[in-house]
Amino acid sequence: MARRARGFDTEAAFAYLTKRDRKLGKWMERIGPIAPDVRWRKPFDPVDALARAILYQQLSGKAAATIVGRVEAAIESDRFHCDTLARIDDVALRACGVSGNKSLALRDLALREQRGEIPTLQQMASMDEDAIIAALVPIRGIGRWTVEMMLMFRLGRPDVLPVDDLGIRKGAQIVDKLEEMPAPKALMARGEKWGPYRTYASLYLWRIVDEASPPKPKDAKPVKRSQG
Repeated sequence: MARRARGFDTEAAFAYLTKRDRKLGKWMERIGPIAPDVRWRKPFDPVDALARAILYQQLSGKAAATIVGRVEAAIESDRFHCDTLARIDDVALRACGVSGNKSLALRDLALREQRGEIPTLQQMASMDEDAIIAALVPIRGIGRWTVEMMLMFRLGRPDVLPVDDLGIRKGAQIVDKLEEMPAPKALMARGEKWGPYRTYASLYLWRIVDEASPPKPKDAKPVKRSQG
């Protein structure tokens, strides 16, 4: 299979989607062009990214960053992979604030890396989205949504629609003026109209939810979200 470029032409995506879908297009024109993600151009280690995704799950960004910093200090490295994770035992991980389930997930990730089961960034360049998802979701603690976030924000794949994401479903509800959020299966069918730029459509669906929501009070507490 031919190598896939990281990132895509967002100007072409904007022009295509605004013509292809009048309902979404009105929102896109109101919001304006969304700039490409700079991470598309930066190399990264998939194992390190997955380890960080595991550590960030179900925590606020600040709390997760604190725990990640502790683990980095304990392993004396800012990169997570099988060799550096071998420097710390489960008791020490616990002392850093890592839960038992996350420790098991990190061990599974490291073991699969040792076995050569985690595709490298170079290998991913020659894999389609379904193949990457199939390779990574068997890892303990890694679900389809986490891999989809990697595909969108780190690999810059242009045609990813995370239909299980509540923000995406809420955005589609607003665009189509539905009484309820569409089910994932219905959203997948709806998203066929946005191909081959479903990633860019997704960026707008998230932004539409923010645009349509009332402003939060200044003293409102931040919502805890899983980090992909």
